[in-house]
Amino acid sequence: MKQGLTPIIPFEPVLVEKIPRGEQWAAQVKWDGVRMLTYHDGENTRLFNRRLNERTLQYPELADIKDYCRASSVVLDGEVIALVDGRPSFSQVMKRDGARLPANIERARRNIPVTHMLFDVLFLNGEWMTHLPLHQRQSVLSDIIIPREHVRLVENFYNGEGLYRAVSERGMEGIVCKDLHSSYAIEGKDRRWQKIKNYRDLIAVVGGVTYRAGVVNSVLLGLYDREGDLRYIGHAGAGRLTMSDWRSLTALVRPLQLDRLPFVNTPGQVRGAVGVKPRLTARVQFAEWTADRQLRQPSIQAFVDLPSDRYVFE
Repeated sequence: MKQGLTPIIPFEPVLVEKIPRGEQWAAQVKWDGVRMLTYHDGENTRLFNRRLNERTLQYPELADIKDYCRASSVVLDGEVIALVDGRPSFSQVMKRDGARLPANIERARRNIPVTHMLFDVLFLNGEWMTHLPLHQRQSVLSDIIIPREHVRLVENFYNGEGLYRAVSERGMEGIVCKDLHSSYAIEGKDRRWQKIKNYRDLIAVVGGVTYRAGVVNSVLLGLYDREGDLRYIGHAGAGRLTMSDWRSLTALVRPLQLDRLPFVNTPGQVRGAVGVKPRLTARVQFAEWTADRQLRQPSIQAFVDLPSDRYVFE
């Protein structure tokens, strides 16, 4: 790749609770997928995610940039999504993103169509555009992109509250509000771009914990199935809890410790977990259920004094 098109860490929105108001704000659907930047230097096209990992092989349909872009050289920013029943499915797009062997990549390409939802252009025909205001970059983007089934432009809406209601009703992830006068901050994250997420919540049973320096720092969560078995649904360490809350929890679980985890299924990729009797419950916020009945992006909001055996899969 030519000098000047070295992959960059993209601009990130800040998570907020209130939708900003004012004529300078445009709202967009927060597509639940994989952030992906496309780099074309006039000869080669390569795709990199926000962590600078190359994903060109995983999305061969996006590497044919001449099919959907009129630029001689370009850097495009967007989100790769996979739709299931008209809604983005993070678990499906991750199957595409996680394929490594050529045979698996081809099988995933056939079985899981993706769409690159483009929302910004950072470099065009030999010149960086990051200093320009967003509304100007969007105008350029609409001029150079030829929409295809697998490549779309993200639409602006000017009623953030209305868009948020619409995506919430459809069970989608949320919205992003962008200042139309904002430049693009490479490796930046500030309030000129703001995201408002549509979280769901539930009461879950605590069936295990992990420790750091003798203090609980995450909990393993479960729900009972119709047969009365506790099934693992995810683990969470983030949320609204303070260090004082974690210390209090540590004292509560100490007499509840078991020599094994109480779940009928095996939690994946949770090291050093210690089982506890399923007596405690927590209010949990999360983004969605995955296909294998796990919580995506769970966070603890509070521990609640409710009977644990009431909480079952619906």
